[in-house]
This record gives sequence, structure tokens and C-alpha cells, in this order.
Amino acid sequence: MTDKQTTVQNLDGGRATVARIYDYLLGGQQNFEPDRKAAEQLLQIVPESANMARSNRLFMQRAVRTLAETGIRQFLDLGSGIPTQGNVHEIAQQIAPESRVLYVDIDPVAVVAANALLAGNPTCRAIEADFTHPDLILDALADSDLAGVIDLDQPTVLLYCSVLQTVSDDRIDETVAPIRDRLVAGSAMVISHISAAIADRYSAPTVSRGKDVFRTQAATEITLRTDDQLATLFDDFTVIEPGLVPLSEWRPELGEPDPYVDKPVPSPMRGAVAIRH
Repeated sequence: MTDKQTTVQNLDGGRATVARIYDYLLGGQQNFEPDRKAAEQLLQIVPESANMARSNRLFMQRAVRTLAETGIRQFLDLGSGIPTQGNVHEIAQQIAPESRVLYVDIDPVAVVAANALLAGNPTCRAIEADFTHPDLILDALADSDLAGVIDLDQPTVLLYCSVLQTVSDDRIDETVAPIRDRLVAGSAMVISHISAAIADRYSAPTVSRGKDVFRTQAATEITLRTDDQLATLFDDFTVIEPGLVPLSEWRPELGEPDPYVDKPVPSPMRGAVAIRH
């Protein structure tokens, strides 16, 4: 076991968390027994859950690569989860080594693991914070220590990858708007989200049981959203081609191991990238 793994595993696992369930679905090692139990329950109910997680990861990587190639050098990843191979900073710094990344997650395991991974990388950091309280994140970004990582007066990519479904409809606007509206021209937003269209694939009781895993095991309510509801989150940003689509259909790359490439139906998650002009 590496020093990084020892540090993380010494933390109290406690209740399952969304970040660590997701880590398990991706085949990661930074999870505890409650997370593994919840993930296995989820896989029994929705067997493609691991495929959804992998497809989401690949979408994030393509989106980051696309935006880094346009010249954006700052990435703010909210609800970033446990760092695994091919995380935001690795993709962005392949394009431009000077790229700066701030990971934000409420799970201390995610933050410890991320900062261990980022040791010696002066332009990237991880902080423990709740992305549903954006004003506190904005206050943190004003601190001189973090201002050297993310300067919101410069074009910035704001990422919400598979996290906004944990926010209820009555709080979604107050969660997204403050930071989104602070972004300057040339900035971008990346959103991936479980679609309400999943109800077309699974019965209502099955969807309800899947939500129950998160509710009972991770104290998290899951809210599904339609394409129209997701589109409104981008506000005055311009969604770039191919638009809001199943993740596996967003600029797929030849030879990429997306698990939905050879499936008769696409990912039940939607994603889009948008630019502020």
C-alpha cells in the first residue's frame, strides 16, 4: 500500500458518499465498505451504473481537452470526487503544462487523495467545500492563497460532471448561478447529468430503488432532469456542437473505450459544453 493510500484509508469511512461510490464504480481504491456495499446494490438495480460512470469520465476528458485546445488555462471542478487516472489536471496539462486546476469536494477522502496526487504540482489544488454553497467558494477564491490557482477575472472552465443530480430543483439555481454568472467572456461550462429519459429504459419502481440507494446509504437525494431543464442551467452561454446529447455521442474519439460505443442504446446521461461570448 502506498503512503497516499495509507493516508486515505486511515480516514473514517463512516457513511457511504457519492464520491466514493463513484470511485468504486470506476474501479478505484479510495473507498470503504459502506461505499462498496452501496455500489453493489446500485449495480444490482441498474447494472449499467459502472458503464455510466466510465462514459461520464471519458466525456469529461474530451470536454477538458477540447477547451484546453481553445486556450483556456483555468479549470474549476466542483464536486470533483476522488482523483483517478486521467483527471482534469492531467488532461489539461497535456495540452498546456501551465494549466491551473482547483478541485472542490465535500468529501475529505477526495480532498486528501487529490492533494496527495497533486503534491509537487504548484498550479493545482484541492479544497474541501460544498459546491451547493457557491458564495463560500467565491469567498475562498478571493483568498490570496487560492487566487494564484483560479482568477475568475480570466477565462475559466466551470465543471459540474455528474453532480448536479444531487441538487434539488428548489436549490439548483442558487447553486449554479453565482459562480456561472461571475465567469468572464471566453469562459466555459461543462455539465453532465443523469437524464430523466432513464425512465424510458427502466420501470418507475426500478428508478425509485436506484434513488433509494443514494438516499439510504449516502443521505443524498437524486433529482433527474429533462433536456429542457438542463439547457436552462447554461443561461446565456452558447452550447457548442453537438449540443446537449448522450455522453457517448459528444465528440467521440476513434478507438476510445466508451462502453456505449457498441451498445444498441446510448448512455442515459446527457452532457454539453457551452461558451460565454
